[in-house]
This record gives sequence, structure tokens and C-alpha cells, in this order.
Amino acid sequence: MYSEDGWLARVSLGVPLFHFSLVTHESLLDQAKKLNYFNLCRVPESLLKKRKRNEKLAKAKAEKEAADAKKASTAKEEAFKRAEKYVKEYRSTEKEIISLKRKAKMDGDLFLPAERKVLLVVRIRGINRMAPNTRKILQLLRLRQIQNATFLRVNKATLNMLKRVEPYVTYGEPSLRTIRELIYKRGYGKVNGQRIPLSDNKVIADSLGKHDIICMEDLIHEIFTVGPHFKEANKFLWPFKLSSPLGGYKAKRKNFAEGGDAGDRDEYINKLVRRMN
Repeated sequence: MYSEDGWLARVSLGVPLFHFSLVTHESLLDQAKKLNYFNLCRVPESLLKKRKRNEKLAKAKAEKEAADAKKASTAKEEAFKRAEKYVKEYRSTEKEIISLKRKAKMDGDLFLPAERKVLLVVRIRGINRMAPNTRKILQLLRLRQIQNATFLRVNKATLNMLKRVEPYVTYGEPSLRTIRELIYKRGYGKVNGQRIPLSDNKVIADSLGKHDIICMEDLIHEIFTVGPHFKEANKFLWPFKLSSPLGGYKAKRKNFAEGGDAGDRDEYINKLVRRMN
């Protein structure tokens, strides 16, 4: 301890009484801060592994998203190119038919159009007093409910089946416009047994890509032209669920040729479907 005179002298001169103790205290604080800093810098190994794993997953996710975006862009361009090709094909076919009709008229002959390749079948009656065989045929045609509609390839077997169930269905040859409107407006796909809306070309590409059907226009073209993979494309399409026709039916129990609604109505099926779509 300082003496009283020394204490007064140091106070009068402005010299700190506890100079060495203050310096020691400040150095201790600095050391404590450094220790705390080093403790904060020491990260657990598990946390470091977690960070590395998250960084790796984030990088892989970003790469996958970039690849998917590039693939989607390429698929979109390819879909546009195919749509343009199909439009040219439809127009050339239409012009060819018109020219053949004109030539036949000039030569005084009759123009015989090509035979039907595909039919659109619509169920118009229920199950009251239905024979078991008829019910089984309707199940094979995937027409389990009233107002259901499906596409059907024309051959001897399908025509014989339609004759057996003619009082319960109406059918005819659909136009390109009818097929396009049905698929775009009421089209659903069968994916793993589930009814999935065709809101994206990816749904079609994932299921029918192996058959070179990657977009809506491919699907429409395959159905309209009855291509080599018509069976797979038609099986992929869920039966269309149509509404009751605007204005109602005329007579379900009568054939179309007799003024009713059942049976074959050829190209007039398009007018009926537009009232139901």
C-alpha cells in the first residue's frame, strides 16, 4: 500500500493508483475474448457433414432443374415442329380430296370416299332390361356409364360387336375437329390406374414416349389416322365423360335411320358430340 503522502502525491500528479492491476485486467479480458472466439469457430463435425451434404444436394437439385428446363424447352420446340407438320399433312389431304371430287364431277363419275378407319361410340341408354351378353360387350368397349364415349378401330370384330349393342349406343366417323376438341377439353390419361388430366405434354411423353407420342398433337394424329400405335394411344385415353346433349334426345329406342338416336349416324355424330361437349 502507498503511504498517505505518496498517495496524495500520485493523486495530485494524476498517476493511476492501480496501473498494473488495470493492465492485468484488460489483458485477461482480451484473452477471454480470444478464447470465446476460438470456441465459436470450433464447429461440431456432425454439423460440418450436414452442411456439406446440404450443399451437395442443393447443387444436384440446381443441376437437375437446369437439365429439366433445357429438356422441356427442347420438347416444346419439337412439339411445335410436329404440329406444323401435321397441319400441312391435313391440308394437303383435304386439297387432294377436293381435287379428286372436282375431277370425278368433270369426268361424269362418282367420287367414292375412303372407308372409315375410326369410330366414335357414345352410350345413350342405361342397364334396364339389358342382356348379360350386351352388358359384357359394353364393358369390353369401356362404355360403363351413360354419356361415356370412346374411339374404336373399324374392323370386322368391332362392327359385329356394335351390331349387338346398337340399341344402347350411337356411333359415327369423327372429324379432326371433334377429336381435337374432345381430347383438349375432356381428355384424361390412364397413368398407373389413375385418371390424370392431360394438362401437360409431360404426362403423355412419360406414358407414350416409347411409341414416339410426346405431345397432344401426336396423340390426336395417332387417333385420327389410326396409326401403328392406335391401340396403345386409345388405351391410354380414359373414356370421355360427356354431358347430356343440349336440347335432349329425340327417341333413344329408335334407330337414327327411323328418326331416333341409336345406331350408326356416320358424320352426324360430330353435331351430337358438339351438343354434349
